[in-house]
Amino acid sequence: MLLILASSSPFRKAILDNLGLTFKVVNPEINEARKANESPIDLVSRLSKEKALAVSKSHSGLIIASDQVATLDSGENEDDVILTKPGSNENAFLQLKESSGKTVNFLTGLVLMNTNTQHTQLHVEHFKVTFKILSDNQILNYLSKEDVLNCAGSFKSEGLGAELLSQMEGNDPNSLIGLPSIRLIDMLAKEDVQVL
Repeated sequence: MLLILASSSPFRKAILDNLGLTFKVVNPEINEARKANESPIDLVSRLSKEKALAVSKSHSGLIIASDQVATLDSGENEDDVILTKPGSNENAFLQLKESSGKTVNFLTGLVLMNTNTQHTQLHVEHFKVTFKILSDNQILNYLSKEDVLNCAGSFKSEGLGAELLSQMEGNDPNSLIGLPSIRLIDMLAKEDVQVL
């Protein structure tokens, strides 16, 4: 059965490439705007499902879809500050300055949809990172060396971003990159697709 990645993310594609899977990439082209009062968990769950559904209208097979959101833990309510893809170095600087010395929660929604049976598996992976206390100069040096404009939370854990962190807590570091591969392998096995 054809394996389809419903994503335009080069990071998600790289994770599947590293698993040695043969797959097709299709951009789901959906509206990713957050609904009023939608929690981060509900947001990534809904968007992951919508991406899979969008691709299922024109493609058949096993569709992998994922969405990620980062929230700044203020100590009161992790839903209050969502860290988006910065889009500019100025926004990235402000996000990293705000994250300095704090914990950021990454929630990654993952869907595997079998278009033949309509069976859909959904999982939300949680991963936390705690930032060191960062000087303005450290943040500027980091941003001069890493392109993070398309990364939630303005950093890449797989690159120099690890230098910004004091602690990581979670089951699958790949979830920080946008695709929890450990859970994906389990989902694929339930559809009789073995990675090894």
